[in-house]
Amino acid sequence: MTDFLLELRSEEIPARMQAKAREDLARLFGAELERAGLRAGGLTTYATPRRLTLIARDLPDATEAVSEEVKGPKAGAPPQALEGFLRKTGLTREQLVERDGILFAISERPGRATIDVLAEAIPAVIRAFPWPKSMRWGSASQSTESLRWVRPLQGIVALFGEAIVPCSIAGIDAGATTVGHRFHHPGAITIGSAADYVEKLRACHVIVDQDERQSIIALGATMAASKAGLTLVRDEGLLAENAGLTEWPVPLLGRFDADFLSVPPEVIQLTARVNQKYFVCRDADGRLANAFVCTANVDAVDGGAMIVEGNRKVLAARLSDARFFYDTDLKVPLAEQATKLDRIVFHEKLGTVADKVDRVAKLARWLVEEGIVGGASLDVANLNRHPDEGRGPATERAQLADQAERAARPAKADLVTGMVGEFPELQGLMGGYYAAAQGEDETVANAIRDHYKPVGQGDDVPTDPVTVAVSLADKLDSLEQFFAIGQAPTGSKDPFALRRSALGAIRLITENGLRYRVPAALLDFFADRLKVQQREAGVRHDLIDAVFALGGEDDLVRLLARVRALQAFVGTDDGANLLAGYKRAANILKKENYAVAPAQAGARGSVDPAPSSAGDDSRLRGPDGDVEPAEAALIAALDAAEPAAGAAIAREDFAAAMAALATLRAPIDTFFDDVTVNDADPAKRAARLALLARVRAAVHGVADFSRIEG
Repeated sequence: MTDFLLELRSEEIPARMQAKAREDLARLFGAELERAGLRAGGLTTYATPRRLTLIARDLPDATEAVSEEVKGPKAGAPPQALEGFLRKTGLTREQLVERDGILFAISERPGRATIDVLAEAIPAVIRAFPWPKSMRWGSASQSTESLRWVRPLQGIVALFGEAIVPCSIAGIDAGATTVGHRFHHPGAITIGSAADYVEKLRACHVIVDQDERQSIIALGATMAASKAGLTLVRDEGLLAENAGLTEWPVPLLGRFDADFLSVPPEVIQLTARVNQKYFVCRDADGRLANAFVCTANVDAVDGGAMIVEGNRKVLAARLSDARFFYDTDLKVPLAEQATKLDRIVFHEKLGTVADKVDRVAKLARWLVEEGIVGGASLDVANLNRHPDEGRGPATERAQLADQAERAARPAKADLVTGMVGEFPELQGLMGGYYAAAQGEDETVANAIRDHYKPVGQGDDVPTDPVTVAVSLADKLDSLEQFFAIGQAPTGSKDPFALRRSALGAIRLITENGLRYRVPAALLDFFADRLKVQQREAGVRHDLIDAVFALGGEDDLVRLLARVRALQAFVGTDDGANLLAGYKRAANILKKENYAVAPAQAGARGSVDPAPSSAGDDSRLRGPDGDVEPAEAALIAALDAAEPAAGAAIAREDFAAAMAALATLRAPIDTFFDDVTVNDADPAKRAARLALLARVRAAVHGVADFSRIEG
């Protein structure tokens, strides 16, 4: 078995493309091997700014010989059929093999040297490479048939063991020579084989393993910050980006003017991250420090002092711009900024952003006035209020409604500020800063700041009633309006991020216990999003289906309480056995195409559609007055369980409802063991089917058990 090395060296590969490029290289090369009948023991890929590398382990020296068999016509087939088969296979009649009266064409395909397979695979992989952006270069670029690569391709190393794989593409011949670090070792390096590739390049100041470069940056940056008495603000995305920008990473700590700390810390961190790819640090009190960590791509003789100074000057210029935006934006009140929102089109069918803001403000007020948001907190707040203070829940609710509307009106105003124009990621956050700096109430300023939350599964969910009202109103407005104009997401297309809005709304509703009734037009969409969200919380999707299938359930808090109780119940022996009994009953009824009102169940002969009290045994008597003990026991159990479960559901005590259903388990088991449902006596058969229908109806009072898997 032999290892194969492929290095594709070019000018700088953008850091954001490197991870996907490694995946694509392994995928395309693996497909070429499979097509040739080869299988590697393993594929390893590396990426640096200047090279994309693959090592295929344990390849055989040649492919195996293959015998191919093609089935033909019968031996006695008409001459025309035989002639057509011979033309197709290129064989003569004497070369065909006959088995069981059928003719077969058998051809032997000899094995091929692996190095020959690789010589064909390398150009194929390069030409098929799916870079998100690519270019042509040189005089050949005048032709559309010329090679495209992410940046001009400069060299190819292709070694099968120690042998060079003979191939060429775009005038570049594969060989065994590459180059080291651009500054530390710009000269040529001869690679012996895949075995010495990594270490030879390391000796020439190139660390080819991207994961190792990330570890070096993380450790070096952390130690540099610690040495200065600071803590590094870890950023995994920035870590990967810095690793993609360097071949020999050297983290260096620098300082910037402390006066810049008057700018919000998020602005400083974003300026350092987005514009300069720097890490930031915090001091012992957790506040942002006037320090940054940059990653050099060279081991400087002065320890990096000049590099740090150069980066400090560049960062200072960027922070000066940020401070200018901040100071300029502060001079204009948010209310005045909000008047400019009518110049921004939200959607051609839904008006401007100002129109959306007006809808959101009204909806936020309505959510509070209806007691959907803040209702419980208002009651608790007033428990300890002295009656003489004269401020009851209605007054409190009116104040909260005013705050919600006041927060919603300028919530989008920062969209027209200079800072958000420079850093769109800061929308909402900057509005909160500007509102606080301009003397707005803290509750309102916080609502403006956080009204986009939660923006992802890991994001915090607001709990302050004013913030919740504005955030929920913003998301519900987008959902209702876009659905109303027929712009619901389809397949993988979701141009208005409505799935994210729905997930955010669901989290706001469920985690704050809001009793909001989801509009019918959105209910199915919310159900699908709820399954996605709850799957990560360990809730089974089939149980959500089982509750939604009852119909009319638009209260997500109540629905999840029922689902959780159901999940706990079906995980018990009683639940599992009741489910089995239910499905047996449902299958019998389905087979019989049976449907009957629950009140009719339990009677024989002529049915009393309105039976007397649960204790009246008249329903147990048939024409001959007899009844099986198991039937009587099941009817008695239903008489007790049905009202108990119904009362529990009415008070939303779903655990008690499940406990009531659990009492049916033993009677149902005994019924199926002792009673023949399809009795020869039509009256008995009808009564027993009616009893099973009653079981089904009782269970459906809690959930549609037919939707439950298992």
